[in-house]
Amino acid sequence: MKFIQEFKAFIMRGNVVDLAVAVIVGGAFGKIVSSLVADIVMPLVGLLIGGVNFTEWKISLKAAVGSHPAVIMNIGLFLQNIFDFLVISAAIFIAIKILMKLRRLKPETEAPAPEPELTKQEKLLTEIRDLLKK
Repeated sequence: MKFIQEFKAFIMRGNVVDLAVAVIVGGAFGKIVSSLVADIVMPLVGLLIGGVNFTEWKISLKAAVGSHPAVIMNIGLFLQNIFDFLVISAAIFIAIKILMKLRRLKPETEAPAPEPELTKQEKLLTEIRDLLKK
């Protein structure tokens, strides 16, 4: 029973929930950007450099023999994954810059709390402490 209560307290912490949301949104964002790169950007790049389809760009290291499959290096897929990484990194960088700019523009609604007034006892103790230091 104690385990369940501790687990519930752990799950309900703000940081855990925020992290879970960030992972889910990040996964969806990654799929969108990967689709953007694979389905829109890379075909345009291939068209611009002469109709090359990057996903089919392969180097055969060893031909297929009988039931043994060929050994192939998928250079095109590797390049596409690098391009995916660069686009995702750039998009995250831009999003963070925008969020930081918005955070700086947001006026602070909370003024710092004034220091509480010292009681007579606290004032007297402070004076005694200062006298003892001298």
